[in-house]
Amino acid sequence: MHKVSCEAARDRDIVIYLESLGILPQKIRGNSYWYLSPLRIEKTASFKIDRKLNRWYDFGLGQGGNLIDFGTLYFRCSVSDFLSGLSNGSTSFPGPDLAIATIPDTRIKISNTKPLSHPALLHYISSRKIAHSLAFQYCNEVDFDIGNKKYFAIGFVNKLGGYELRNKFFKGSNSPKTVTWFKTGNVRLSVFEGFFDFLSFLSLQPTTVSNNDFLVLNSLAFFEGATEEILHYDEVHLYLDNNPAGKNCTSSAIERNSKFQDRSFLYTGFEDLNDFLCKGHRFPDGLKDMPEKPP
Repeated sequence: MHKVSCEAARDRDIVIYLESLGILPQKIRGNSYWYLSPLRIEKTASFKIDRKLNRWYDFGLGQGGNLIDFGTLYFRCSVSDFLSGLSNGSTSFPGPDLAIATIPDTRIKISNTKPLSHPALLHYISSRKIAHSLAFQYCNEVDFDIGNKKYFAIGFVNKLGGYELRNKFFKGSNSPKTVTWFKTGNVRLSVFEGFFDFLSFLSLQPTTVSNNDFLVLNSLAFFEGATEEILHYDEVHLYLDNNPAGKNCTSSAIERNSKFQDRSFLYTGFEDLNDFLCKGHRFPDGLKDMPEKPP
């Protein structure tokens, strides 16, 4: 792997780099490219790139500089991590540690939680076709450490206070890891593997919140342990993934008890509910009156 030097990184076109992040200018005047700031929330573009000089300046922050200055602020990472990401061949990758999808949860230490605000996380939420208002309601922004390095992610809390952690480059969780319940006393329960599927369902069927309780497993491994509590409900709708593990879990549940209903037929041909939503599909009208399985 060829390591990108500081000099080479500083020379990279910032306009092209922002485009790789999905960040496009609001207006262009000669060499001046104006953006809604990627570093904070704003409604009027005050983030400027002088393309001739290849430098940026955020008038709201009163800060500016070269690509390295931007990258370390945007990803909240060190210069070394940012350069490592560029060396890995990705224009937007903050550092190799975030590529590790399975980090032992004991290594992840939560340092702070707060309402979602970082533009990188909000952009990722939008890329998953989830409304920011839904994410604000059910998720937090979580700062966490792995060893001596600091990161941040969308956090979805479970019933014991642990977090599922997601950003564009990272999928993990801290300890304790378990399920997440939303109980309001309904007789019907809807069950999902992950929180993006749960949020996708609420995006597709916002009116069902009042007549469903919800369970997000955060891992199929927790299904068996939650079964006794699940069977307190009169109906259990399973919205599990369309992969062998999800299908096997659904089949086993249905064989065990007639309360379980497979609802994955609604997104047949797609990996999961979020994939279905991201591809631009919607549930058919009158879903609440649809049969429990396809005709």
